[in-house]
Amino acid sequence: MSPLTDLTLERHGGVAVLTLDAPDRRNALTIAMARAMIDTCEELDADPTVGAVVVRGAGGYFCAGGERATLARAGEDPAAPDAFTGMGTIYRAFHRVGELQVPTIAAIHGGAVGAGMNLAFATDLRIVARDAKLASGFIPIGLHPGGGHGVLLGRTGARETTAALALFGERITGEQAVAAGLAYEALDADAVDARALELAAVPARDPELARRTTLSLRTELGPPALPWGAALEMERSAQMWSMRRKALGAQDA
Repeated sequence: MSPLTDLTLERHGGVAVLTLDAPDRRNALTIAMARAMIDTCEELDADPTVGAVVVRGAGGYFCAGGERATLARAGEDPAAPDAFTGMGTIYRAFHRVGELQVPTIAAIHGGAVGAGMNLAFATDLRIVARDAKLASGFIPIGLHPGGGHGVLLGRTGARETTAALALFGERITGEQAVAAGLAYEALDADAVDARALELAAVPARDPELARRTTLSLRTELGPPALPWGAALEMERSAQMWSMRRKALGAQDA
């Protein structure tokens, strides 16, 4: 793995906490930071003791999107190989977080804007501060959304909310995100990290089961979602594996 760039990685038992650590720019993403995130995800997937991952931002803010200077350089000659590849690296970072083999939680303080929303919505679950601000943020600054923004928003929330954010530049609070089905729970800011760790600790107690269950759930939910009959067959072998393992005493009753 390459050295972490503006990221920190901590372990709490089977829970890994990946922190975006560039508070001077509200954790806005650079290409180097995205590369480090990709490498870190590879490391986490290769470690069978990791059963859940929490993604958070340092300094009271989740992520302000792509770093403005990075976006400006890409805009000077978008077809240039370095610019095209660099933006692809940032896109790949969201996607790689979404591919982590274990359950993932975004712990959101302050705000998540643009690419920061992509990162938050790449995870399986969001715990958000009541007063956090979530915004698509692309149209208001004259940019088309990127990183699969519409899919990430639309697979979680209703079409109306997705359109309000992505097409009309609306901003919502953490409480509004929960009401719209975009986040699981809104709490006071100082309780967000502890709640994320509390939730993550449950699957982290059994990393192998967590990984198998995560694969099944994501495949079933899609997009596209599986029909019920296909889900029955998909789950069968994994559930029977878990029953056999339990019968052999690998798990407490």
